[in-house]
This record gives sequence, structure tokens and C-alpha cells, in this order.
Amino acid sequence: MPDLPGCGNHPLTARSTPDHARSERHGRHHATTQPPCRFGGPPREVTTIPAEITSADRRAVLDRSARLRQLSEIDRDTIRLAQDPQFPRWLEQITATGGCAHPVHLAGSTTTRDATTGEILHSYDTRNEPGERLLVRCRNRRATLCAPCSRLHAGDTFHLVRAGLIGGKNVPDDVRERPRLFVTLTAPSFGPVHRASAAGERCRPRRRTTHCAHERPTGCASVHAPADPQIGQPLCADCYDYVAHVLWHAHAGELWDRFTRAVRRRLAVAAGLPQSHFPDHARLSFAKVAEYQKRAAVHVHAVVRLDGPAGPADPPPAWGSAARLSAAVQAAARSVVARTPYSPAVGEHGLRWGREIDVRPLRARPEDYGLSDDAVAAYVAKYVTKGASETAAGADRRLTAWDDIDAVPAPPHVRTLMRTCWRLGGLAEFEPLRLRSWAHTLGFRGHILTKSRAYSATYAVLRAERAAHEGHDDVPGAVTDASWRYVGSGHTAGAALFAAGVAEDIARNREITREELRAGGGNNGRR
Repeated sequence: MPDLPGCGNHPLTARSTPDHARSERHGRHHATTQPPCRFGGPPREVTTIPAEITSADRRAVLDRSARLRQLSEIDRDTIRLAQDPQFPRWLEQITATGGCAHPVHLAGSTTTRDATTGEILHSYDTRNEPGERLLVRCRNRRATLCAPCSRLHAGDTFHLVRAGLIGGKNVPDDVRERPRLFVTLTAPSFGPVHRASAAGERCRPRRRTTHCAHERPTGCASVHAPADPQIGQPLCADCYDYVAHVLWHAHAGELWDRFTRAVRRRLAVAAGLPQSHFPDHARLSFAKVAEYQKRAAVHVHAVVRLDGPAGPADPPPAWGSAARLSAAVQAAARSVVARTPYSPAVGEHGLRWGREIDVRPLRARPEDYGLSDDAVAAYVAKYVTKGASETAAGADRRLTAWDDIDAVPAPPHVRTLMRTCWRLGGLAEFEPLRLRSWAHTLGFRGHILTKSRAYSATYAVLRAERAAHEGHDDVPGAVTDASWRYVGSGHTAGAALFAAGVAEDIARNREITREELRAGGGNNGRR
């Protein structure tokens, strides 16, 4: 649901500044038309020095202008914003977005009418707003790009995953009694890389010093600290199979699809059912998140749940146990394979999951063995907000040319993967993979978080519930006519400073509230 006024979830109301107030503020100074105001929009009025002004007054104005020119651009912009008569209203908009670091600017209007009588119940127009525009959240999930929006996204993700584990959000509470697993599937090895050492162990010790075909050591006797930039980098970049790495990323979605189908087949066989009859007896639901390892390869964390044929409202069949589900998951992960199209340049590749497969049960009660629901939901929510620079995932934005790769602040290993995407993307046989469009994510396509239809609620449902909780839901029996257009995005230098302060204040207030709730023994308030 878009954050638009009159659509039921934006708290802003229109205000305006009378013209006579502006003229009184200018006093004897004459008004002239100058470039657009700092909020954007049409030109604004600024003062000039009339010819009849006294020498003392002229000197004071010029001295003030000289002092302003000595300030930085951020300081000058901040002063201009604070002195604008519409500044309080603009600050309300910034606060309503939670201090979003890169808000979207919209212009337009909404009119809400009674569906029966045609009476206008509410109207809103951005022509009365600062710069004749409205600011709404960018909703970027990456904390490196917008921390306020990413935190909101993490909260939604936590509740989305948690609802599929313990109920809520239209999911019955008895799902916690279903067979549920937390599954981790990794990428295969594309070549040896430097590893972080536990308890002072050496990276890749060898009894005898050997070298690869490129005269580089095949082992490493160093002890790497967790923050060592060498971790995840190949021992020999020439030996590393960059082509297979990129193609594995490009086919990870297909590999997951084959995996879930294989799980259903193996469950049907174990229950003595024809494979085509499995949907009549059970349903496999899941939510998964993709995480980049230090070696810049994706591995998948997934919550897998077994339901009855109608989904979460239906209990699984008697033969559906956590042990049987675990066995089917492990067997399917080891057996599935996805094959790439044949290429005269690189041949054909058979792509599989890595050998490291971790399957853990989730406990229904505190005394049971397994992971807790909240811990799993928090773990998944943490990774959806990580930016590319934090996870060796490439770049946060798409690359438009080969030369853009050199400008990416990433290790040589990551940039080599990007160049491999670009080269393979120019081959006709790999054109459907759109590797150049996804070079910034190293060939991995799709969303970081995906789920099956029946697992739990959607992000749209969660946003609608939040809007209703804040009292901005749609008016029953009313129709809304809306007309909006995109007019820009982002902040000026001074506006970014104000937005950062608003976001910091909100975060501080949230932390104080959380500490008070902990002290009182209440809910710790993840949202």
C-alpha cells in the first residue's frame, strides 16, 4: 500500500503560509523571483537590496552575505531551510518518513468521497506543501543505503517469519506443533579460499609445500583473524572456477525449485503414495533468505514446514513427522542437479548444492530440543537488511558499463566475479540469464527473501496492518480518486543533516522504550 495521503495511511495534512506574512517579513526589501527553493518545486521569492537603502543597512546586509559565503555548503543549506517559513511543515514530513535517508518526492492530490452521496470526506493536494511535493519512504531494505527504512523492513521480516512458526497474522497458533526445520544449504566449492581460524588454528596447513599449476602455494599456514581481508579470497585466482561460481548463482533459483520438488517426491515415496497424489495429502511451506558468505558465494537459510493439503489451517497427515521431513530434505539436497545450456566458450556445467547441509528441528515447547522460533526469525531478519559492502555481495546498485566495475569498492575477488558476469552476459546462450543486469549481485537473481504462498502473511498485509494501527486506514463506504506523479528523490546536503537527526532521535526513543519494557518485564518491542 503506497504511503499517500488520502489513501488511508499518511498522517500529514495541508498547510499554507499567507502572502502578507511573507511581505511583512521582508519589510522594506523588495521581492524578486529566484531559482527553486531548497524543498524543490517552483521558484521562490528572495530579497534584494533596494537603491534607497541607507549605507549602514547596505553594509550590514553585505557583511551578512560575506559571512554566509564563508560557511560550508551544508551550513548554508541548513540555514536556508531553517529560515524558510514552511520549515515546520517540512520537518513534519521528514518525521513522518522516520528520517528516511533517500525519500521519494511525489506531487498530486487525492479526494475521498462518500460512495452513496458523493459528499467529499477528505481532500489533499501537494500544492500547499513545501516545494509543492510530498515526501514518502524509500523502503530500501539495505541498512547501508537507508537505516530507518531497513529497520522497518527487518521488523516486517521478523514478524513475517515468526508468524509462520508460532501463528498470528491469519496463521493458526497450532502451526508450532507441525514438523518444522531450519535448513541451511551452501554453494559447492569453486576453489580453495582463505579461511578464518578458530582457536588459533592455521588456515590451510600442509605437511609438504606444494604449488599449483600457476606456481602458487596450495596451502596457507597463517592464522587469520575474523576481520582479516584475506578471508574468502582464493589461494590462486587463476585456479578458481569463476565461471562455475557465476553460473551457480544464476541458477540458484532453479536449484531451489528442483530441491522443493524433490522433497515432495521423497515424502510421497516414504508414505507409499503416488507422487502426483502428494498435494492431496500434504503441503510443503517455506520461507528462505539468501546470505553471501565471505567467499562471495550464496548459501540459503530456510524455514521448512509440513502442513495438510489446505495449508496452515490444516494439520499434516499422521505419517508427516519431523524425522521423515528431515530425511527427505537431506536426501533431496544431495541429489538434485541443474544443468546449464551448452556453450562453445565454457562448455556445460552440472550445478549442485554444496556438501555442507545443516538441518535442525525447531522446538514447539521450551523443554524440547532444537532452535527457538524467535532466534530463527531474528536471524533471518538480520540478513535481509545487510548491504553489499557488508556481505561481499557486490554493489548496491546496477552496473551500466564494464568500466563501472573498477569503481566498485570491493576486493579483487568480487570484481573478478563481476567481470565474469559481464563477459558471460555477452554470449547468446546465456542471454536469458541477464548476467550483465545482475553483475552487481554476482549473477544472483531475485529477492533476498522469498516464501511459499501459504507460509504466512505478505509484506503488503503487514504494512496495511501497521497503517490501520496508526489510524490511517481507508474510510468504509468511501471511494478515493488519486493522481500522483514522481518528481524527484533524495535530500539536499542540509536536509540530509536534519533527516539524520530525526532518525537518530527516533532510534534513541525506541531504545529508551525497549529498556523500560525490559525493566518492567514486558515485551521487548522488536518493532
